[in-house]
Amino acid sequence: MEVKNRLLNYNDLVIMQNTDWFSFSLDSVLLPNFVTINKNIENIIDFCTGNAPIPLILSTKTNAKIYGVELQKEIYELAVKTIKLNNLENKIEIINDDIKNLSNYFETEFFDIITCNPPYFKYSKNSNINKNKIKTIARHEVYINLNIIFSIAKKILKNGGVIAMVHRPDRLIEIIETMKKNNIEPKKIQFIYPKENSECNAILIEGKKNGKPGLRILKPVYVHDEDGNYKEDIKKLFE
Repeated sequence: MEVKNRLLNYNDLVIMQNTDWFSFSLDSVLLPNFVTINKNIENIIDFCTGNAPIPLILSTKTNAKIYGVELQKEIYELAVKTIKLNNLENKIEIINDDIKNLSNYFETEFFDIITCNPPYFKYSKNSNINKNKIKTIARHEVYINLNIIFSIAKKILKNGGVIAMVHRPDRLIEIIETMKKNNIEPKKIQFIYPKENSECNAILIEGKKNGKPGLRILKPVYVHDEDGNYKEDIKKLFE
């Protein structure tokens, strides 16, 4: 069922969602608050944009032009409705295509920033996948994988541009190796925990195209307190 929801406490922004598919998650809030943004940024692109929560949040942080790329037509249409509802057509543009086709839209070295909340799970014929095709494509690497993401990032990022990603900790070594293979130097990592004394269940990582070696490990993020409520640091991200 298609519904219109308020986007947390972000200046009355709203987002279109379909409850039969999926709703945006905390990952889509953490990533735009993690990526390095400065006043000189001109162009940002969000891979696997879904119904566009990351472009929406980024629009509150920068005056840069923001693009979102979404392969699935049904989800793309939700994103377009979301942008129109928020009167952000002049600031955010959504593209319905495979990111492998971005050379049809943009010149090389066009972007300052890439954000990406990709499918987390590897895919094979034996994978335990959801019967819902839309959920499967969103969660499993059916059409996209880490090598595709970083090889395209290498082409479309400006020299010194950054790509920031949220992913699972069990893929961290592979992420770093694939970054470096594509001349993207890991520059900062943050580990996300459901609560203190629990295992890490998400990572945020940012790399710079042709960057110099030097990795920062930021302080960890604990999402919930012992009672299961969002911690104050997380609540601040919702505003």
